[in-house]
Amino acid sequence: MVSHACGNICIIDFSFKNSFHTVSEPLIIAPLAMSRKSLLLITVVLGSAVPVFAGNAAKSVPTATVTLRPTAVEEEACKYISQSLLQKHYRKISVNDSLSRQIFNRYIDNLDGSKSYFVASEIESLRKFYGSRIEGELLSGKSDAGFGIYNFFLKRAKEKMRYMKATVDTVRFNFSIPETLDLDRKTDPWPVDRLQLTDLWKKELKYQWISQKYSGENSKSIREALAKSFTNRLNLLNRQKPEDAFQAYTYALTTSFDPHTNYLSADEYENFQIDMSRSLEGIGAKLQVESEYTVVSEIIPGGPAFKSSLLKKGDKIIGVGQGKTAEIVDVTGWRINDVVKLIRGKKNTVIRLKILPANQGGRGPAKIVLLVREKINLEEQEAKKSVITKNGQKIGVITIPSFYLDFEGQQQNTGTYNSTSRDVTRILNELNAEHVDGIVIDLRDNGGGSLEESVNVTGLFIPTGPVVQISNATGGKMVLRDEDRRVLYNGPLVVLVNRYSASASEIFAAAIQDYSRGVIIGERTFGKGTVQSIIKLSRPFSFFGKPELGDIKLTIAKFYRISGGSTQHKGVVPDIVMPSMIDTSIVGEDTYTSSLPWSTISPSFYRPTAEISQEDLVILQQKQQERSLKNRQYQAYLHDLNTLNRIRKKRMVSLQDSSFKSEIETIKHIEGLWAHEQDSTKNRDKDLLLNQSASVVSDLAEIKSVQRQTVTRTLPSLN
Repeated sequence: MVSHACGNICIIDFSFKNSFHTVSEPLIIAPLAMSRKSLLLITVVLGSAVPVFAGNAAKSVPTATVTLRPTAVEEEACKYISQSLLQKHYRKISVNDSLSRQIFNRYIDNLDGSKSYFVASEIESLRKFYGSRIEGELLSGKSDAGFGIYNFFLKRAKEKMRYMKATVDTVRFNFSIPETLDLDRKTDPWPVDRLQLTDLWKKELKYQWISQKYSGENSKSIREALAKSFTNRLNLLNRQKPEDAFQAYTYALTTSFDPHTNYLSADEYENFQIDMSRSLEGIGAKLQVESEYTVVSEIIPGGPAFKSSLLKKGDKIIGVGQGKTAEIVDVTGWRINDVVKLIRGKKNTVIRLKILPANQGGRGPAKIVLLVREKINLEEQEAKKSVITKNGQKIGVITIPSFYLDFEGQQQNTGTYNSTSRDVTRILNELNAEHVDGIVIDLRDNGGGSLEESVNVTGLFIPTGPVVQISNATGGKMVLRDEDRRVLYNGPLVVLVNRYSASASEIFAAAIQDYSRGVIIGERTFGKGTVQSIIKLSRPFSFFGKPELGDIKLTIAKFYRISGGSTQHKGVVPDIVMPSMIDTSIVGEDTYTSSLPWSTISPSFYRPTAEISQEDLVILQQKQQERSLKNRQYQAYLHDLNTLNRIRKKRMVSLQDSSFKSEIETIKHIEGLWAHEQDSTKNRDKDLLLNQSASVVSDLAEIKSVQRQTVTRTLPSLN
């Protein structure tokens, strides 16, 4: 049971992943009038979906003719966006030159993150001409500087696409010579002149060609496909609208306050509401934009992508095909709303996605994934159980894909509504009846859900007490508590997490750790510890017939553990480390440059259960270390993971046939060996990390058994 007071708001936790990375948008505070179903949030950055490339000589000055101007509605909306950021955001930032530089740098980085579009002198000219105006425009609610930069960006982008189109028609590449392309140019200097630019463009084109080659295409089809792609992207650039520039600029503006604050236009909010109601069929994935790509930021439990295991977080969708045979449409550089419309469709229809797999570290050929559209049902997201035998002991496993709650059923008090706590209660009763010796709670890839359910599930393992604290910008604090004194399970407990475990999952794991109730195993969690509220941008007076101004998703509070530290930025650090195949260098709150920092407040009063002592942890860590060193399979896994991480960390990708092929084959080999080893929903016997975790529970059960026997022997006789 959750006890809290929060006026006329309800706390809802949505699964994350924002900014320009793959994770989650959990825990949003929404008005009660809003539909309260869980939501598939699509992060929309329309403007930044366009590939941008520099094209003129280094001495070019950004005086391009303005082709896009803000509409009257956008000019009005910008004033309310500025007011909301400055008055209502959790982070109080002074409007000065420092903030102007942050916004300008983020905007340019969003448009030209690869530093292959503009030349150095153009960046400096843009900085001097527009950068100094951002501070004043933020205070007055204007976006003229943003539009000026975007118009110049469009000019350079078109020049780049024309160059690529002309070159691909006649180019002949030699893939036998040693040559490399820098895939991570964020710390590189800007090109100094057109000569450097064209050299970079040729390498980019060669990289696209060799990637297509190892997708199984021949030279003729590669040339045709790339030419068509560049033509389509040039056409897209020629069809840009004011909304594209406005979205690109406001995204840079809002995310300079924190990565989870965003402006939602009326169209985007409609998508937001559609996803809350699950009213259209799709693939069951959250999408966001990274530069020119549409990226899978989260897989929704129970959806087609989840059930197929073919699509993963971080995969880049570069093409969409209807049915089994229709042509796959290149969607590189598309607006995300248009990609979503292409992916949605009727139930039971086939869709093919051309993706760049995330596990290839941004390298290598694309592959085709075939899915069947379905509507996601809450029932398919339910917690599930299994039993593993370790050392003659029965270990129960409860897999929780998300913290779900049927809000409407709860409000109507039907008595049969679905919720995580109800399902976990039923499962715990079943496992108790089976006399299991320990339990693993599997929260891997659980990006969040209902905060209320996170608190309720925690309450099944502790007597009573606080579970999480929420602090707003003014220092006001609210504590959510478990008021039910019943403990449904008091035996050995392990919580298994990974980098994608976020928000509500982190709250549960942190509480279990703070109460010393169980052992946390895996890797450091995502670190999403902020609260967002959807605020409608409303005029002070209603004017009939005037269009809506949109909404802003605003960060208004932070979550804190009952021990006083925030889950923000740092996440939950496991007691026993077991790394996953996730690329943690690009996933997590700490990878966002504007994320709110870790901080502390005063702890809540609570009584740890003392189920897990520091001495117990030391013994468990030693036993796991000894076991892992003797386990050849686990050592092979760690070796392959290190190999994969070395490839991921390489800034350069080879454009030479032999080296490129060798690297891709290594990645595919590792994926083939271990991709299925971390999927407890499919085959638990082959889930390496789950089995390792079950062994730790077995160790814990033995420790507790010895402790009970020791206590029994030392008790005084009553005779």
